[in-house]
Amino acid sequence: MSIDVFVVFAIIGGAMVLFVTEAVESDVTAIAVLVSLVVLGEFTGVSPTDALSGFANPATVTVIAMYILSEAVRQTGVVTRVGRWITAFARGSERRLMGGILGTTGLAAGFVNNTPVVAVFIPMIHEIAAETNVSPSKLFLPLSYAAMLGGTLTLIGTSTNLVVSNVAARAGEAGTAPELHALGMFEFTVVGVVVFAVGLGYLLTVGRWLTPARVSPETTLVQAYDLERHLSQVVVREESPLVGTPVSSVGALLRSSPADGNGDVPIEVSMLQLVRDGEPHHALSSEASIEAGDVLTVRGNRRNVNRFAERYELRQLPHERVTAGDLDVREGRGSLVEAVVPEGSRLHGDSVREANLAGYHAAQVLALRRGGSVRTDGIGEHELSVGDTLLVQVRERDLRYLVENGDLVVTRGLGIEQPEERPREPLSSSTPVVFATVAMVVALAALGVLPIVISALAGVVVLFASDAVSPGDAYAAVNWNVVFLLAGVIPLGIALTNSGGDVLLADAVVALDAVLAPIYVLAVLYLLTGLFSAIITPVATVVLLTPVAIDAAVTLGANPLAFVLGVLFAANSAFMTPIGYQTNLMVYAPGGYRFSDYLRVGAPLFALSAVVAIAGIAIVWGL
Repeated sequence: MSIDVFVVFAIIGGAMVLFVTEAVESDVTAIAVLVSLVVLGEFTGVSPTDALSGFANPATVTVIAMYILSEAVRQTGVVTRVGRWITAFARGSERRLMGGILGTTGLAAGFVNNTPVVAVFIPMIHEIAAETNVSPSKLFLPLSYAAMLGGTLTLIGTSTNLVVSNVAARAGEAGTAPELHALGMFEFTVVGVVVFAVGLGYLLTVGRWLTPARVSPETTLVQAYDLERHLSQVVVREESPLVGTPVSSVGALLRSSPADGNGDVPIEVSMLQLVRDGEPHHALSSEASIEAGDVLTVRGNRRNVNRFAERYELRQLPHERVTAGDLDVREGRGSLVEAVVPEGSRLHGDSVREANLAGYHAAQVLALRRGGSVRTDGIGEHELSVGDTLLVQVRERDLRYLVENGDLVVTRGLGIEQPEERPREPLSSSTPVVFATVAMVVALAALGVLPIVISALAGVVVLFASDAVSPGDAYAAVNWNVVFLLAGVIPLGIALTNSGGDVLLADAVVALDAVLAPIYVLAVLYLLTGLFSAIITPVATVVLLTPVAIDAAVTLGANPLAFVLGVLFAANSAFMTPIGYQTNLMVYAPGGYRFSDYLRVGAPLFALSAVVAIAGIAIVWGL
């Protein structure tokens, strides 16, 4: 092994450690890789121009354009309307419900970014699950898997597909495998449809049986977060020093109060609500001043509530159960919601205190769930991460701002009317323009009139020119973490090729030819790609392994396109961990899943899709 290969492998190894441990953000890791490749350019052969080529790469630009197109589709309201149709179609049947949701999600994921599609369906599933008495856990994991399977239907199904296509095109242009070219819009659809259909069949049968029912459909938000013992109600006495104090100022008053004989330990109580004459007022946003006889709903452990009542002359009501309904601020409007921190959220990396949702948005974080662990005490210093689920008390207009800016994705809320009772909002007037534009983008690329990157950018121009989506909304919809991840890891593939590392890895794979037929060599490569994708990102995986697959195919005298497609399908099969794909992470906490649930349901699905995909590739393209 030459020193050049050793240096490149060392960079790859360091990047993989950071990807797995998540010591820093994945996009930060990618940019660090980019910088390292240039600093060590003597060994990696990567110039500053090569390092920055990822930002101008057709795959990166296409991903940005597709995010904008997907946002325009989301704003039409069609996805929400389809969700209501599915509810009506299900008529209380779990199997029919699953079929409708999974089929719709998968087909949509073939053409638009699947994250907003999944985000729309998560709160709907909570509602439908309550109606049909089905655990939402039985639906969330299949929802994510269907979105991933749908990504194999077209070239624009996932950013991973676009990266694989770009690497294949570069190999063809460089003469490594002259027969390779940029993949067509529907070039692998014939196998993708079969994989999708078989995957859905598994999810509706064996997968349905394997998927655990972690969350009861009857469990309220207060019960789900074990918040009952942390909620209390107190009545304000006439002699209370709080009389005349604005209810929104009580929190600041508690923080500035002197010690009460308990050392310097502050009274950790959060004011949630004031009830006067049966009318609730949201504590953080109300302009009301406290009066004698007001009932205050507070959050805190028993010791802190006792201290609060003693210091401020308050009478504690019997410790009866405070329900989610007791925290409702306005009839028919949910004030208590469950929301996930999505990828790209500005809250990621901040502690709950640093995020200051109470100060900026009059929103109080009452509890936090990460995986199977729930925290209700001491959450102020907890650092928020993608996939964390928060129980938040917030007004609807403040919540809407957080959702529209991509900081939170609502998974469940109080006071949400059932689909058939909810007034049907009209579709956006730009709906025909948006769908005509998406059809134009697909058609131009499929017919070879324009490359997909130019076709997608043309679609963005049409949307902007027709005011179907505003530039502000469009740019806010782009997941810049993914963009920087793409741009940062693409030069890693260049370094692997320049150093000869791809040939070294390919030789190791080709060595299997002595004991295995080419189809089994492809199977080994498929397995490696799937495992890497489940641990690090699929994008980073295909950047590393697509050149290896091409070199291995050339050395074996096999069909390079078959090996390229093997990597593509495997990278879209990160079913076995919650960290493998962003939609897996989105449903992790709302479904109450354990890490092992993904392996239990996802491993058989991965094995089944591998057999179908490899067989399909061998039949259609040959080895």
